[in-house]
Amino acid sequence: GLWMGSWAMHWLSTRLDAAGFDTHSLDLKSVSDSPEVHVSRLAQLIEKLESSRIHLLGHSLGGVVILRYLRTARDKRLGRAVLLGAPALGSMAARQLNRQLWGGVLGASREMWLAPFPEKVEGHVEVGAIAGEHAFGLGIFFATIAEPNDGAVAVAETRIPGLRDHIVLPVSHTAMLISGEVADQSAAFFRNGSFAR
Repeated sequence: GLWMGSWAMHWLSTRLDAAGFDTHSLDLKSVSDSPEVHVSRLAQLIEKLESSRIHLLGHSLGGVVILRYLRTARDKRLGRAVLLGAPALGSMAARQLNRQLWGGVLGASREMWLAPFPEKVEGHVEVGAIAGEHAFGLGIFFATIAEPNDGAVAVAETRIPGLRDHIVLPVSHTAMLISGEVADQSAAFFRNGSFAR
């Protein structure tokens, strides 16, 4: 996500490793690198992996990067993808921040926050999205976000057409990164193509 590195995924990676998945994290330089660089770096990482089945998990901006990658991805090893609090339809909070004096903090990834593309899930990979409804986060201090939201991203912004499944959990945007329920639901989608209910 914005201003975060691969360290932010450490807890989820550990939990998914324990569930039987072999995880690899990618650092996104969200402020300095362009969307094209993000997608290229993800493609390069996937190409180097030796697994026969590859699932993708992205939080916030990372989820939007996954969606862009999937538009043209042809790797037959790709399995499923889970987006965590990803503003797949654009971020109202980012649009409001962009109009303010400190809007430059969005950096080179600004375009992805303001008007992500595509407008629907594209490609052969099944995609699930987890949204949060605990409105606690920095977003509420500089923007008005539609209800319900996770403190940074509105639930409605995560409902991109073409999703295989969508679920809303009582977590905030940042707490998704340390939520056992988020980890368990991600593992369930990777295994079954649907969230556990």
